[in-house]
Amino acid sequence: MNLQSTDQIEVNGVMLNAVPGSRPALVDGCDTVVKLFARRCAEMGHKTAHREKDLGIWQSHSWRDYWDHAKWLGLGLRALGLKRGEVVSILSEDRKEWLYADMGIQCVGGIASGVYTTDSASQLEYILRDSDSRFLFVEGDEQLDKFLEIEDLAPQVLKVIILEQEGLHDLRHDKCVFLDELYETGRVFEAENPGFFEAEIEQVQPGDTGLLIYTSGTTGAPKGAMLSQENIIGAVVSGAHALPTLPTDQQLCFLPLCHILERDVSVYFPLAARATVNFAESPETVFDNLQEVSPSHFTAVPRVWEKIYSRVLVLAQEATPAGRLAFHLAQRAGAKRADYLLAGKTPPALVSAYYAVWDFLVLRNLRRMLGMDKMRRGATGAAPISPELIKWYWSIGVKLIEGYGMTENAGLATVNLPGDNKLGTVGKPVPGFHVRIAEDGEIQTFGLNNFQGYWRNNEKTAETFTEDGWLRTGDVGRVDEDGFLTITGRLKDIIITAGGKNITPAEIESRLKFSHYISDAVVIGDRRKYLSCLVMIDQENVEKFAQDQKIPFSDFVSLCAAQEVIDLIGREVEAVNKEFARVEQIKDFRLINVLLTAEDEELTATMKLKRSLVEKKHKALIDEMY
Repeated sequence: MNLQSTDQIEVNGVMLNAVPGSRPALVDGCDTVVKLFARRCAEMGHKTAHREKDLGIWQSHSWRDYWDHAKWLGLGLRALGLKRGEVVSILSEDRKEWLYADMGIQCVGGIASGVYTTDSASQLEYILRDSDSRFLFVEGDEQLDKFLEIEDLAPQVLKVIILEQEGLHDLRHDKCVFLDELYETGRVFEAENPGFFEAEIEQVQPGDTGLLIYTSGTTGAPKGAMLSQENIIGAVVSGAHALPTLPTDQQLCFLPLCHILERDVSVYFPLAARATVNFAESPETVFDNLQEVSPSHFTAVPRVWEKIYSRVLVLAQEATPAGRLAFHLAQRAGAKRADYLLAGKTPPALVSAYYAVWDFLVLRNLRRMLGMDKMRRGATGAAPISPELIKWYWSIGVKLIEGYGMTENAGLATVNLPGDNKLGTVGKPVPGFHVRIAEDGEIQTFGLNNFQGYWRNNEKTAETFTEDGWLRTGDVGRVDEDGFLTITGRLKDIIITAGGKNITPAEIESRLKFSHYISDAVVIGDRRKYLSCLVMIDQENVEKFAQDQKIPFSDFVSLCAAQEVIDLIGREVEAVNKEFARVEQIKDFRLINVLLTAEDEELTATMKLKRSLVEKKHKALIDEMY
């Protein structure tokens, strides 16, 4: 049915579809994100939209700033030759200008496409060429160098806009302009064409492509996923119904804005809710910025939640005996209460009282130290997380929930809720979205969030949708009798052993990663007699173990080579083996003695291992095990 204005309800001051998923998707009567942007900026004026550090001091930037800079940027691009439906790429760390570009590009009918700052020059060349990008935004000299290395291979790029001038004052290049120059071009264009920007916004339709997001490329070359204005609004509506954001909320932005998850939680959800976004100074300062901002909700990948947990354990171990005992008792009191809450039950009065005492004495201060004292909820996605780790956060008073989504369904498909949560699952479908399991176990989704298709790749698009219009996610899973979805792996990753047994490695890998000594794992065994495994150790926790046990090591390589460390991981592997049938057990393993970061090609920007690359680069280790 087509919803009328009467078919809307108010959620925290935002008018949303009363029946999410029905057409058209509307937020405060707006059917495109650019119309919503115009409405919010006009309504909020000089109230704070963004906060960012300058010389170590948090500075506030208003919704009026947001509007003006996005307008000048968009008009500047049009003056320089951008046409509707053309792509503009953004190569920068998170900052307010990223959002100015994102909205400015879309407002004048362009398509915004983010590029990971960890991408190499050759990867940048591929994305620019594949997307036929007409303009490229780069943060500074480091990212500019990547373009200059491949500029002859990307002749379609008309201009490169540089955000920071530091170290580039003497730059003379026909294609390069600085951001301030682009703003000035936009101001001049506006003076000559009053009302042009507003008219361009009105021309944008729900079916227009707003975003081009390149998949991480865990297998093969990245593909450009097209998300329409309707896809974005659909995700906003579903997200607001499931996990409301308040106008008073503070959000910390630190995951790459190229990724749809961060784009949702740090751009579009706060836009709908009128909330404030704080930009972390860098990925390295996230924990410090978390303490300073103390956000209302915090979304991160599992590795970040694991890192925070590891830090707390190390601090607890270094405390006085009395401090260690107090932390142990507080955590135990919290765990008892968490058992009831996670089961959807009200804790008995005695359990609540016991928790209240230890919360006052210990846990409240711990949350304050972590920057989680004002957090209504934490969220995790993009990779599996240990149920035990989720329970630990609940035990210290942080409601951590797990969800599921992918680029192709606008980052939002299912989510657990603080009051409707089942550990080990990724929750129920968000309002207005539907999930089913195909005969081969594949998870398939249907709803307004499902993307338009792959950029200039009709064949791949056709393969991605079923005949009746459902999105093939490529993930394998099951839905229980209560409607909760559990993901068991990737369809393409299923291992068929030499004995003909089908094994989903992700279940085993996830269980291995639940150990706080194991950062990641890749199970090997396709067409082999038994399973083996490559293991990445958790540096911080294993180093602490080595120091406590007085095990000598000088660097990461020697740490991985220490027999005591190998034995430690061996015990973790054996503990996991007990949970699986004999044919699914790990018979041998090797440690990857290279400390991987997002800059390494084996890892995606969201810290997921690229299985095929890992197997190729560490073939010698694998061959040793067979």
